[in-house]
Amino acid sequence: MNTAHQSTDATVVLAVSVRDLLPRDLPACTWSGSATHLRHVERELARAAVGEVDYLAVCTPVGLPVAIGGIDYQVSEGVGTLWQLTVLPALQSHGLGTLLIRAAEQRIRNRGVHRAELAVEENNPRARTLYERLGYAAYGRAPDAWDEEGPDGVIRRYETMCVLMRRKL
Repeated sequence: MNTAHQSTDATVVLAVSVRDLLPRDLPACTWSGSATHLRHVERELARAAVGEVDYLAVCTPVGLPVAIGGIDYQVSEGVGTLWQLTVLPALQSHGLGTLLIRAAEQRIRNRGVHRAELAVEENNPRARTLYERLGYAAYGRAPDAWDEEGPDGVIRRYETMCVLMRRKL
């Protein structure tokens, strides 16, 4: 018996929109990190409610977040600091990160702020390449650390070195 398998490639175009991430979205964001991470995002949404940060979501037509990220206006005066930028892994390299960052930059401009900054781990050259393509330039290095929940549920301190990048808006 001879069985042939045929592969079919198709292009699917899906409209997306950018809006504020809402607490009700968090159950659909488990792809972005552990339960510990999502509790941290939930705390950031409380800060968004009082205007300290913006937290954005790129969503499908049915409202499912496929990319999320925040802008903190409290880190440095006159700066919107982008952080926790992430795209659903299966949809990376399809322009969603670019869309998220451009929407974040517009939010920063809307506040009358004219500089965006971010930190990218030195061991993440793919993200750094994206940021450079979008006009961000490295200006320094700094250590960073945060609590990270492992698959076993144990929380450990994750330490890394980051490249600091900025862009005038």
